[in-house]
Amino acid sequence: MAFSNTALRYGGVTKFFHWLTALLILTLIPLGLYANDLPYDTQAQLTTKAWYFSLHKTLGVTVFFVALLRILWAWSQPKPGLLNADKKAESWLAETVHWLLYGALVIVPLAGWISHAAASGFAPIWWPLGQNLPLIPKSTAIEHAFVSLHEISGKVLIGALILHAAGALKHHFIDRDSTLRRMLPGEPALGPVPAQHHSKVPVAAATLAWVAAITLGLGLGVMGDGRGTQAAEAPALDQVASDWQVDSGSIALTVTQFGSEVEGSFADWTAAITFDPEVQSGEAGEVTTTVSIPSIALGSVTDQAKGPDFFNAAEFPTATFTADINVEEDLYVADGTLTIKDQSVPVTLPFDLYVDGLSAEMSGGTTLDRRDFGVGDSVTDAGTLGFDVRIDIDLTATRQQN
Repeated sequence: MAFSNTALRYGGVTKFFHWLTALLILTLIPLGLYANDLPYDTQAQLTTKAWYFSLHKTLGVTVFFVALLRILWAWSQPKPGLLNADKKAESWLAETVHWLLYGALVIVPLAGWISHAAASGFAPIWWPLGQNLPLIPKSTAIEHAFVSLHEISGKVLIGALILHAAGALKHHFIDRDSTLRRMLPGEPALGPVPAQHHSKVPVAAATLAWVAAITLGLGLGVMGDGRGTQAAEAPALDQVASDWQVDSGSIALTVTQFGSEVEGSFADWTAAITFDPEVQSGEAGEVTTTVSIPSIALGSVTDQAKGPDFFNAAEFPTATFTADINVEEDLYVADGTLTIKDQSVPVTLPFDLYVDGLSAEMSGGTTLDRRDFGVGDSVTDAGTLGFDVRIDIDLTATRQQN
């Protein structure tokens, strides 16, 4: 068997790429559906689900590179003529399906890869080159948009595969020509190839179909992300009286899942602060911070974080930190009690403070053990979900004048 194509036959390299791609795709489709339907309520279930998703993602990246090699090889080779070129409608449909498939082999895995890169944590790709992509920031909106595109383009891929397989079977069993046999090992006998009719119609049709699919996929993803954000919003916390009014700030958290850091934050929180910047040593004030748990955003595991085994946002919608502000040798420390769910734990939060007249900027952080608060009790393996949770707080505040 020759390695290269001729005007009549496919070479060995083309056949290899064809059947390798087919094997990967026919593995990936059921694998993705299966992984998506798996539960993740317990540690064992979460580990299993992540393993299957990692396998799906890794094979998807493999398909992407195999597809690029296949396309480059196809461009370098003569294309064997269609055996039914005398039937223009059928030949145009066949070529349109082929262009749809070529597009799908790039768009489907690339959309999945982009959504993975934009997400934080969960089910890493098994390869040594990292989990990120250049120019793709960590963004829930980007993640959701490309998840939707991955799903829509996947449906296009499935439809094109069905048409492709149906066409091959029609050639074999109804037309009784060698279209299918010449893609199999060996060199079957081939009759004369009819005159070929070259047209841009199939390319144009496939391009329009992909423009529509990409627009629909990204559009649904953007709209779905907007609806999801609105649905996730909890009733806003009431404003609190404070000697220092918070102008802006953030409460961020970082967890480690399957060896990858997942960064998140709370969108809604309040702080009642009394503080005397003139105090040089000892107690200088106090703070009570209330955090809305349902306002958490934690990448692809946001819903899981709100669930009963983790923060249990439905039953315990707020967390509170009440502390004294102490000055210790030019270091500021908030010593107090943090209550999450029904667990209250002593916490020390060191922070830097810069005061300029009536304005103050504060930045600090500490590391908590999630097990102290009964968060994720069912996940006892630190490799699945790390025990340490990093909390970082930044804010600017203005002193209220009486």
